[in-house]
Amino acid sequence: MTIKEVKDKQTIKEFLDIPRLIYKDDPNWVCPLDNDIESVFDPKKNSFFQHGQCTRWVLKGDKGELLGRVAAFINEQKAYKYDRPTGGMGFFESVDNQQVADLLFDTAKNWLSERGMKAMDGPINFGENDTHWGLLVEGFIPPSYGMNYHRPYYKKLFDNYGFTTLYEQITNTIDAHKPFPERFTKIANWVAQKPGYEFKHLVAKDIDRFAADFREIYNDAWENFENFVPIATETIMDSFWQMKPIMDENLIWFAYVNGEPASAVVVLPDANQMLKNINGKLNLLGKLKFAYYRWKGVSRMRAVVMGTKQKYQNHGLESALFIKLKEYVLPLNRYNEMELSWVGDFNDKMLALHYAMGATFSKKHATMRYIF
Repeated sequence: MTIKEVKDKQTIKEFLDIPRLIYKDDPNWVCPLDNDIESVFDPKKNSFFQHGQCTRWVLKGDKGELLGRVAAFINEQKAYKYDRPTGGMGFFESVDNQQVADLLFDTAKNWLSERGMKAMDGPINFGENDTHWGLLVEGFIPPSYGMNYHRPYYKKLFDNYGFTTLYEQITNTIDAHKPFPERFTKIANWVAQKPGYEFKHLVAKDIDRFAADFREIYNDAWENFENFVPIATETIMDSFWQMKPIMDENLIWFAYVNGEPASAVVVLPDANQMLKNINGKLNLLGKLKFAYYRWKGVSRMRAVVMGTKQKYQNHGLESALFIKLKEYVLPLNRYNEMELSWVGDFNDKMLALHYAMGATFSKKHATMRYIF
């Protein structure tokens, strides 16, 4: 076997083609856009290069056949917040062969170790955790946009190498046509009418202002979680501009208390239903297909992220946001379900909100760690 660092057009093509080979017979898999994957590794498009570094490799067999791929990265803002310096490993794909997987894992480990790391988390992203994050271990169904999908045997490859689960990421689903539970609706309607409480959906022409509001809410909401690193304005703007081609302003809601940004939920139409038949290629034909499926509409939404400032938690703001969302969605008669993804098993408050809305289990990912 030969492992090669990705540094030219040929190895980039091979890196992108490996998943197409791994999942070619899997009807559930949706090929991520090549452009999306490449933007992770482009310093001009990924702001994480301002405080980190990454590289990637492809692995071939003795006859030149593609066997797997892996990437490794160091986020300097996070690496040293743990008990031991910890890097990241991601974009892992492998045939069902432990020797192949071990060589890929070893390559990432050695690169990280040479740069002072003592452990690696994976599979994760060189970016925020809303995309390309976690190993799918339950719920092998068609993935929503940005969510990792894996073959069931991957868990075995990780376990045998010595990875252990750091935390689990729970994804639940809401039936868009089913009314919210009575108690949830009663609380939400009461909150929505409270004096000084205001609810607004995003307006694209004011995206800079809403991005600033989101940053203020998100950083306050998550600051007490272990190893949290505040999200930068550049990162938020990167995400918002990437979302713009599929964004529906009426699916992204903010709550304000006496004019202060207090809570937010970001929901997107599931772009994977538009990308299913494109095979990752956004060339002219791919763009025409994408435009057609976007016009045709999709049946699934994905709640990408939500958060509430700490002083407004337990005020029912999230309930009111989802009521506002449903008031827009139901008359459309377009969406059948909303995926709530993903919530760490450590986040009891958010999981409780899911269950209060009547959500049911959909899938589970695992963020794993290997100590050198």
